Amino acid sequence: MSLPLIEEGAKKSNVLWLVLPSGPRLAWHVWHDGAICLVTGGGEQSLPGLAEAAEVEVVLRSKDNGAELVRFPAAVEVVDQASAPDVVAALARERLNAPDAAGLPARWAERSAVVRLVPRPAVSS
Repeated sequence: MSLPLIEEGAKKSNVLWLVLPSGPRLAWHVWHDGAICLVTGGGEQSLPGLAEAAEVEVVLRSKDNGAELVRFPAAVEVVDQASAPDVVAALARERLNAPDAAGLPARWAERSAVVRLVPRPAVSS
């Protein structure tokens, strides 16, 4: 796994695949401060079990042809939204077609989980 490849892939496409216990799920995200950040629940994308997981498998695909670019494990960290307004702001800027764009941060704080997915280093054998 190459962190520069993950960063490049995450920045070029605003969607990725997560391998969750309920099955693979497509999710929109932003790359922010060395991690993939996303919102789940509360009227946003449904990613069952993500906020409770310790780790998740992430698949980034090429925006050009859809081929798998990189697959890697990532640590799951639930963000304290009150102490991370920069993460919330980055997500709010990229949230397309929100019916309540001005109210996103308040709605997320009340009803959603903001999650950071931090790529785990590859283990050498």
